[in-house]
Amino acid sequence: MAEDPARTDTPAGDDRPLPVPAGERVPVPARRATAVAPAAAKAPVEIDVTKRRELLAKVVGKGVNPVLYWTFRAVVQPVLHVYFRISRVGREHVPKSGPVIIAANHRSFFDPFVIGSMSRRPLYFVAKKELFRKPFQRWFLNSLGAFPIDRGSADGDAMETARMLLERGDCVVIFPEGTRMRPGGLGRPRSGVGRLALQTGAPVVPVAVHGTTHVRRGWRIRPHKIIVRAGRALTFPRVEEPSRELAKGVTDRVWPSIVAQWDSLGGHPAERGIGVDPAHLHPELGPNATTGASQRPVEALPAPTEHEPEEARTAER
Repeated sequence: MAEDPARTDTPAGDDRPLPVPAGERVPVPARRATAVAPAAAKAPVEIDVTKRRELLAKVVGKGVNPVLYWTFRAVVQPVLHVYFRISRVGREHVPKSGPVIIAANHRSFFDPFVIGSMSRRPLYFVAKKELFRKPFQRWFLNSLGAFPIDRGSADGDAMETARMLLERGDCVVIFPEGTRMRPGGLGRPRSGVGRLALQTGAPVVPVAVHGTTHVRRGWRIRPHKIIVRAGRALTFPRVEEPSRELAKGVTDRVWPSIVAQWDSLGGHPAERGIGVDPAHLHPELGPNATTGASQRPVEALPAPTEHEPEEARTAER
């Protein structure tokens, strides 16, 4: 009996493939589609509590890096005068020594460096903790006097660091709004600056910064007129454990002074965080301002005399 070449008897349990008759293609099994899991979004690296406390202790213990600070200042100062045509009004109100709190509005990341030009002494300032994630950026900011603060909560460690710096006789910059405010009116202040002023007894200098909102467009730094103005320092009695109401009362006294400085530069008084862009009130200070020679720096308001009535001073302004 002839044997069928296409038939092959294989023992049971034998997993070897059957022979393929001559002239036929070997069937290729279809690949099973496998679901590819989407790549998980890379979570931002948060600065841990230990590293954050090390930065706070470094600011109090070592202070600024003198070589980096004064080198950076020597580079930034001419840029402020030539590229941004900065006008500084009221520098005489910033004490040259002793503890002082500079309370200012916050419009741009450039504000601390602009405010730093108002004094010839190193200034310490708070910055959001997200800026301290990268090692080099963390070292650079900390060497310039910045220390991290958690904006989402009442950061007792950061405020204690500010208090210790003031007790040592340094100058600390505080932004009562707690965050940057984009074009529009000023925001609502928080009571941290009032509590700090009561705990340390340091004078509070109200400062307004205008023009830094239009400096940065993406990664581009545009030339734009910047004006910074300081008012007379406010002093308050020292209280070891101020209540929340007392701290809020002091803040409510400091904030109108900042608003007055802001209003004198062409800003608009804050109303629930919504206001008018100062560029609409003073076009020469807007984002499309030119560098014409006809522009004059803003002059300080004359100091009121003892015999000048309040109504007359208000009418002149």
